[in-house]
Amino acid sequence: MRNKIRNARRLVVKVGSALVTNNGAGLDKAAMADWARQFAALRDSGKQVLLVSSGAIAAGMQRLGWTKRPHEMHKLQAAAAVGQMGLVQAYEDAFSRHGIRTAQILLTHDDLADRKRYLNARSTLTTLLELGVVPIINENDTIVTDEIKFGDNDTLGALVANLIEADALVILTDQKGLYTADPRQDPAATLVAEGRAEDRAYEAMAGGAGTGISKGGMITKIRAAQRAARSGAHTCIASGHEADALVRLGKGEPLGTLLYATSSPLQARKQWLADHLQLAGDLVIDDGAASALRSGRSLLPVGVIEVRGDFERGSAVACRTPSGEEIGRGLVNYSSTECRRVARKPSSEIESLLGYIDEPELIHRDNLVLR
Repeated sequence: MRNKIRNARRLVVKVGSALVTNNGAGLDKAAMADWARQFAALRDSGKQVLLVSSGAIAAGMQRLGWTKRPHEMHKLQAAAAVGQMGLVQAYEDAFSRHGIRTAQILLTHDDLADRKRYLNARSTLTTLLELGVVPIINENDTIVTDEIKFGDNDTLGALVANLIEADALVILTDQKGLYTADPRQDPAATLVAEGRAEDRAYEAMAGGAGTGISKGGMITKIRAAQRAARSGAHTCIASGHEADALVRLGKGEPLGTLLYATSSPLQARKQWLADHLQLAGDLVIDDGAASALRSGRSLLPVGVIEVRGDFERGSAVACRTPSGEEIGRGLVNYSSTECRRVARKPSSEIESLLGYIDEPELIHRDNLVLR
């Protein structure tokens, strides 16, 4: 089973506040430099890696001289604003020593709940990976409210894994992994080496929340693994204090707890598309486009005869033959107005017709499920 991490081409790595800030003492730049070194090694082995990092609020608290995490939203937002500056600069310095460029991405739950913003975030992240840039992702704590918070970066890590169809999520924490009970209270507790992420027994083992510095605890990591598994990604929970943890995991070494998914990322995404999409319109396609879709290709504008309905970028639309037969359905990369302007035209003309180009296809094959 450990080959699931070794064979992963695209990894999301999440590091918690306690690790990033050395339990609240301030940014642990030595640890951050070591993670950058390990990222470089993973990239050299052919992997794409994204970093989800906690620590902005904790770093801001240290800079402001606060010893306890405040409860007031405005104070948390102020701490995040102060801490984010130092956090990103420290990562930029660490990665630049290995010739790696980084990009800061700040997200809220609304960014992933709204279809248009979901596609925009997905396009940005995949483009950064193609350019060889390491995205450094955090919740946008300076503007979020309780209604739009992820709640913790374990959840954010799982949602990012879903967003970019990662093969695996690695959660680095200050614990060695999931134990059968709290090892601080039960000396008979043993480490869970691996199991199915969907196994509900692990929630009972996980216990309560974490420290005053971290927001979650083991229970949020188990729930993150469950979320990641729904998009086909495996999750490994391991100690960030373990020497060369990321490199060793990348080689298939058994560290921490592996909670594996039972379907591939693409299979899981296709199932989600099939089960949950509410259609906002139709794209009527010709025989050539219908044949292309059935053979596993994307929908290009040249194959669209007619656009029905009013919809925005990211909406779910059906692909139909002129007789009304539904060939498939998926998330469209352009609005109905834009689709009408590029219909029957080759992809090479999209930019000249619209003044810009988001994607060369109207619906990418990964965002399309056949009926």
